[in-house]
Amino acid sequence: MVAGGTPLFIQTRHNGYVPRLTNFTAAITSKTKAIVINTPNNPTGTVYDRDTLADIGQLAIDRNLWIIFDECYGAFTQTPHTHHPIVSVAPQARAWTLIVNSFSKSVAPTDWRVGYLAGPKAVISAVKALQGHTTSNSNVIAQQAVLRHLEAGDTAFQLQLQCRVANARALGLSILSALTSVPQPATQGGFYFYLDLTELQRRTKVGDRELNADDVVSALLIDANVATVSSTAFGDPAGVRLSYGIYLELAKARGVSPQL
Repeated sequence: MVAGGTPLFIQTRHNGYVPRLTNFTAAITSKTKAIVINTPNNPTGTVYDRDTLADIGQLAIDRNLWIIFDECYGAFTQTPHTHHPIVSVAPQARAWTLIVNSFSKSVAPTDWRVGYLAGPKAVISAVKALQGHTTSNSNVIAQQAVLRHLEAGDTAFQLQLQCRVANARALGLSILSALTSVPQPATQGGFYFYLDLTELQRRTKVGDRELNADDVVSALLIDANVATVSSTAFGDPAGVRLSYGIYLELAKARGVSPQL
């Protein structure tokens, strides 16, 4: 990392991909500077509940830690779940929190990535000094498009987009219900299905070794023309991420049934 930090990942599979407070306390050392939270989560689709976020906020205060709160998928939280910005659940942690968000998800300017960072003024000034010398700015067309969206205050497109994603999710869950060796994914938010391959790996061998996530990704691409992402990219050897952020008509046209 730029500042010489070392990320430490917490295993959450055993708790439905929701971290427990004990996971954080066990991982924190004298060198810990921040807790990174991503909800709705990429890749698991899990939405963290109010109690979990309140506990994290209080822990950050007690241990003098920053919270980097990534809520880029907040607009795509699926019923009955609710996305809770951490500063609304734990307002006492506001001065310790950096909020990361992205218009690239909520209003879908495809490939024209525009986002923002919000936090204490002194931190934002330092971030600007670093960012200004390491990356270029967002292109002016994307900036003007987002500005127009904010000025107009029209949420019609966002609501339409959210409805489209919800319908694609429902179709995907219907297709995935046919899986026999993979449990139904949570998909509480975002637009990804995260498939837990633990049982499939236990049952399947590739030659003299256990099946891995990369094998499944390759098979889906070759046999079904379906592009997925191996969980090894997220530090997990036993998962596959599928996106359902596609046009529903395209998904229906493919008519692909999984055979896992």
